Amino acid sequence: MKKYFQFEELGTNYRREFVGGFTTFLAMAYILVVNPITLTLADVKDLPDALRMDYGAVFVATALAAAVGSIIMGLVGKYPIALAPGMGLNAFFAYSVVLGNGAPWQHGLAAVFISSVFFLLLTISGLREKIINAIPVELKHAVGAGIGLFITFVGFKNAGIIVNNDATLVGLGDLTHGNTLLAIFGLLVTVIMMTRGVKGAVFYGMALTVIAGMIFNLIEAPQQIVGPVPSLEPTFGALFSAFGDPSFYTSTMLGIILTFLFVDFFDNAGTLVAVANQAGMMKENKLPRAGRALFADSIASMLGSIFGTSTVTSYIESSAGVASGARTGFASLVTAGFFLLSLFFFPVLSVVTSPVTAPALIIVGVLMVSSLGKIDWSRFEIAVPAFLTVITMPLSYSIATGIAAGFIFYPVTMMVKGKTKEIHPIMYLFFVIFVLYFMFLTE
Repeated sequence: MKKYFQFEELGTNYRREFVGGFTTFLAMAYILVVNPITLTLADVKDLPDALRMDYGAVFVATALAAAVGSIIMGLVGKYPIALAPGMGLNAFFAYSVVLGNGAPWQHGLAAVFISSVFFLLLTISGLREKIINAIPVELKHAVGAGIGLFITFVGFKNAGIIVNNDATLVGLGDLTHGNTLLAIFGLLVTVIMMTRGVKGAVFYGMALTVIAGMIFNLIEAPQQIVGPVPSLEPTFGALFSAFGDPSFYTSTMLGIILTFLFVDFFDNAGTLVAVANQAGMMKENKLPRAGRALFADSIASMLGSIFGTSTVTSYIESSAGVASGARTGFASLVTAGFFLLSLFFFPVLSVVTSPVTAPALIIVGVLMVSSLGKIDWSRFEIAVPAFLTVITMPLSYSIATGIAAGFIFYPVTMMVKGKTKEIHPIMYLFFVIFVLYFMFLTE
């Protein structure tokens, strides 16, 4: 096992990989609760039963999709990156496809399946890997830093430190609120341990935050440890019924498929690049074994749609595991194992609340924005697209939108500077695609 995952070459061991994999699981365990709530439209009253998915089945589908996807990523891609149904994409599935368009959820799953098949074909052809490697190194660093700011913003939001403000869009929250104080405590403890060079500081910080939350009655101790595993039958294979329904074949559904394809492609690519950069795995501006990593998320999405969940993608929370020491695919196997165990220990997951995970996201954001130092800001033609990539992600609350902004301006500034020979042909194609994206898909 050590030889297969190259422990010695990467300077790691079983303990670091286990702690890293477990930390990644804790950082993204919220998806086991949030995804079923989102896909079942639990907050929407008087919804017809035909449009509401089964909560228990979606929970099981979420855990299985995350486990299978992480196993494939670990064994084939050998990256310490875990996969699960993507946030944002699940909201699009529920609120745009099902609630907005009134499409049966089976049609939504079919759209996810088709987009995943396209992903697989692009991956097998090697086109996806070529596209990622064609992105300039400066923009790759900008993507990593932008995602760092994005997840830091998410962390502040989840902690209640930053809240909505009708006058200024965002503002400072109530710092005396119990959960906000708990998150600040977790952040302080983690920062102290990180500063002192404690290995696995992010994980230990989360554990101490949970303990503090229980002591001050901010987190309820689980009433039971083991619970029955819900049935997967209500959603398993339900997507295939859509292919026999004439109402599925519409221009609207085509747009939905393309949206799934577009958002997942760039969200996933951005995550892979960012985490690989953080772990020091990028070599000569190229992502080693990129084809295998992309293959993993393609297969995971296909299987996830069959199980009964929205698009599965690489999780930026994997960077929390990397910060705790994970460097190989073994960490992904550890994460997958905990997702499988979660099927039986769901009640315990109630302790992993937003105030617990928020400090980890903020700390990881600090680590990821360090890539800003690798960008040559003295070159204005590079500084503009890089800055727009970085700043647009948190402000638009979208990784894909940030990438689009930077990729539109990059060929423009480079051409004006007279450096057309440095622009890869694929970047011109991105320019056209993203301009069309802003013109039509964002209407």
